[in-house]
Amino acid sequence: MEDRIASIRAQQIIDCKCRPAVEVEIRTESGAVGRGAAPTGTSVGMHEAFVLRDGDPKTYGGLSVHKAVDNATNLIGPALLGMNVFDQRSIDEKMIALDGTADKIRLGGNAIYSVSIAAFRAAADSRRLPLYDHIAGSGIKTVPVPCFNVVNGGRYEGFTQSFNEFLIVPYGTDSVDYSIEMAVSVFEKLADVLKDHLGHKPQTASSYGYAAPSDDPEVVLALMQRAIDKCGLSGRIAFALDCASSEMYDRETGTYLLKGRQVSSDELIAYAKSLTEKFNLVFIEDLLDENDWAGYSRAVQALDRTIVLGDDLTVTNLALLRKAYEMRAVDGFILKPNQVGTITEAMDAYRFANEHGMIAVPSGRSGGVVDDVVMDFSVGLQVPFQKNGAPRSGERIEKLNFLMRANARSPGCRLYDISPLLRF
Repeated sequence: MEDRIASIRAQQIIDCKCRPAVEVEIRTESGAVGRGAAPTGTSVGMHEAFVLRDGDPKTYGGLSVHKAVDNATNLIGPALLGMNVFDQRSIDEKMIALDGTADKIRLGGNAIYSVSIAAFRAAADSRRLPLYDHIAGSGIKTVPVPCFNVVNGGRYEGFTQSFNEFLIVPYGTDSVDYSIEMAVSVFEKLADVLKDHLGHKPQTASSYGYAAPSDDPEVVLALMQRAIDKCGLSGRIAFALDCASSEMYDRETGTYLLKGRQVSSDELIAYAKSLTEKFNLVFIEDLLDENDWAGYSRAVQALDRTIVLGDDLTVTNLALLRKAYEMRAVDGFILKPNQVGTITEAMDAYRFANEHGMIAVPSGRSGGVVDDVVMDFSVGLQVPFQKNGAPRSGERIEKLNFLMRANARSPGCRLYDISPLLRF
């Protein structure tokens, strides 16, 4: 197929945390339109594609992206005019060559990625297809089980909860609508459980889940289990963790903060193993520091009741994913296309994982936008599960509505059956 790029325009918008982001719109000769915007994360791996910001403290505290917008308009745009919008690889490789740096520092990973999404969307629009069907190559048969970040760790007054995200995974159904209903019920019930535990209404954390009530992960998981039990959903909802341990790693001592004290990687692995024996955990993400490759290999050996996933370790990067496979460092990875900076590179990472028996788990970022392309990845690639965030705030709710719409519009579609993947 052929449809050539006729125009590229870019502007600054804001994400769900009111931080500036780059948005790009591509129009083709046939009149097809694609729009893309690069989200940003809070827990950001050191190996991710560079987010180019202006650094002017007078505007958005230095976070404006006018330089990246200019690069998309004045440097990338002219180079891509006339290219076939269906040749995603050539478009992305042209931008990578134009940038000429390993981490997309010159043009900005946020500029390059936004253009890459816009081209991807324009190709789907040219075929008059939803992007997920364009990715799938045919009608979809499954939608992924959504995983909900309901309690957020981090530094609070009086204590630090070292684990970043506590998730629920509502898998005991073949209906995505009921899966979402189960999660919403538990999320709402958890507010009551936390209020009883704390003696006051729980706070909303920066990622829209509830603020952690304790520095002890076991206490948090037990309270989540209580909410599940009170909803009558025991055995239908499991847990997952995103530890984001690079945030709690002390490079000088090579230790991690856990429950107010510093522990070694082996102690942290042993503690995680004890949690998997008490709670049904679908996966544990970023258990160790992003450079602790040997530790991850030990974790995969030790944690036989859960799936070990890399995020900061692998950053959707094919070279790092290949290293992880060779070292048996993870069972799978978090698929965040903006980490590597183009659609092509993200798809290459996914294909490698899929061919080598590794699970890919698409995820949004904390600084997301309503039309996040990661949802099209999740549905179009027909992955087992995805990370959604808490069922609160517009762009997170839209992801849930996206799943329900895609399911309803695809004859014979159902919720992915993840039970064969579970290790508990």
